Amino acid sequence: MDEEYDAIVLGTGLKECILSGMLSVSGKKVLHVDRNKYYGGESASICPLEELFTKFGAPAPDESYGRGRDWNVDLIPKFLMANGSLVKLLIHTGVTRYLEFKSVEGSYVYKGGKISKVPVDQKEALASDLMGMFEKRRFRNFLIYVQDFLYDDPKTWKDFDPSTQNMTALYDKFGLDKNTQDFTGHALALFRDDDYLNHPAIETIKRIKLYSDSLARYGKSPYLYPMYGLGELPQGFARLSAIYGGTYMLDKPIDELVFGEGGKVIGVRSGNEIAKCKQVYCDPTYVPDRVRKKGKVIRCICLIDHPIPNTKDALSTQIIIPQKQVGRHSDIYVSVVSYTHQVAAKGWFIAMVSTTVETANPEVEIKSGLDLLGPIRQKFVSVSDYYEPTDDGIQSQIFISESYDATTHFETTCLDVLDIFKRGTGEEFDFSKIKHELGDEEQ
Repeated sequence: MDEEYDAIVLGTGLKECILSGMLSVSGKKVLHVDRNKYYGGESASICPLEELFTKFGAPAPDESYGRGRDWNVDLIPKFLMANGSLVKLLIHTGVTRYLEFKSVEGSYVYKGGKISKVPVDQKEALASDLMGMFEKRRFRNFLIYVQDFLYDDPKTWKDFDPSTQNMTALYDKFGLDKNTQDFTGHALALFRDDDYLNHPAIETIKRIKLYSDSLARYGKSPYLYPMYGLGELPQGFARLSAIYGGTYMLDKPIDELVFGEGGKVIGVRSGNEIAKCKQVYCDPTYVPDRVRKKGKVIRCICLIDHPIPNTKDALSTQIIIPQKQVGRHSDIYVSVVSYTHQVAAKGWFIAMVSTTVETANPEVEIKSGLDLLGPIRQKFVSVSDYYEPTDDGIQSQIFISESYDATTHFETTCLDVLDIFKRGTGEEFDFSKIKHELGDEEQ
């Protein structure tokens, strides 16, 4: 360990692994350390099933759950947008060669106590039960506008400047009612609250385009999920980093960060060893004095032995409950994966219900999500603090990721990673720099 590195990355959570891969690929000498014996940090996948029951203090599972080894349960499950930045990073970094993906079968939104498929094209808009007849036509016109919109051709903007006018103005231009605005903003554009209404409309247009481009790639929904669970992702990035000369150490305690003049980090100490470095990248658990609590997230992992009602027996799905539908400030997210992804025994499903905590009784807050699942065989509830760094890290050269939010997709995770990379290197990540073919070197 007593060597000098360009960067030391602490923790093997997904964000840290992506950063480690990006830094290695950009030619940096990287040391990647985790005090745990396993990959994944907060976002690990748990296998076998017995370990999950033990972790939450539940009695051991009976034989009806099948073989414990057939389970890989994500503590923080998230789906990948097929055309989103994480998939682009995976393809550009070559990590996809270690992974296999399956598309998620359904994307639903909750309205008035029941769920409906999220309409994303003109045909679905006209068939949707989310809107009345006249509203369907208005929504269809809105979708056509977004599909035909070209950033560099003002003629397609139709006398509306999306960089100066806000999203409320665009909804008003098409006469969309509050209900339609609700599912458009939350289930298509994937905003977590209604602040976006006052922001330039271009942001929302970009997000809806991403959703429909992603959908166009695979058809059933815009989302993908890796076989064997998200735990495969950090390991894929670890292999990538190794190919580019990165060093990985698990089960290595971190005793302190070492600073030089001006409060700049110059190394990391573990026992009597000090690894020197120019920069440190880490998750909030490694630097509790440099982060502040932003809120709490509740997650409830549910094991069920049947598909979710009203999803056409989908073997995987995402359901978004927009905050207004249940009188809240933040959305509730439901994700479902199953034995078809090799994360559960035959016939079993894993559902997760999550949201940002707003009251003193978080379990009551997710009730509308749990009610959609049908009978639940076993559930595991966790409430965790959500942290963000107190500064941008440029002076100390310590770059800290935010905790994982309640969303069931990776878009916010990627924005954080790309932002950290920019702060740490002073430049936007250049996707074109990366070799597409890495040869067949393995760890």
